[in-house]
Amino acid sequence: MNDESFVAGSYYQNNYSKEQNQQFAVQFDAITLEMAGYLEQGLGYDSIEMQQAVQKHYDFCLQFWTPNRETYKSLAMSYVLPTGFNETYEGYRKGLGKYIYDAVSHFADTTLS
Repeated sequence: MNDESFVAGSYYQNNYSKEQNQQFAVQFDAITLEMAGYLEQGLGYDSIEMQQAVQKHYDFCLQFWTPNRETYKSLAMSYVLPTGFNETYEGYRKGLGKYIYDAVSHFADTTLS
């Protein structure tokens, strides 16, 4: 097992090029900044704007795997638990992890099967 390509607790292996990973980082940052902006504006997690941003997040995830309702909500749970995801989102704006969790849960419950 290559420690640089294995994420503990998962089967994800990063077999992408440096350029692809840089592009993923740019996409992730743009989506996250959009979501943080909606939180800053006081929009609800179920607002049209935030749900459209969650659709972008879901589409971003589709580049790596195809989550269903439960697995997408499970991913979002890692945004509120003490994980690297939570640290990343909270680094953008305090409360962003919970805001995205709520928005993803709503999206999953109303859109995914």
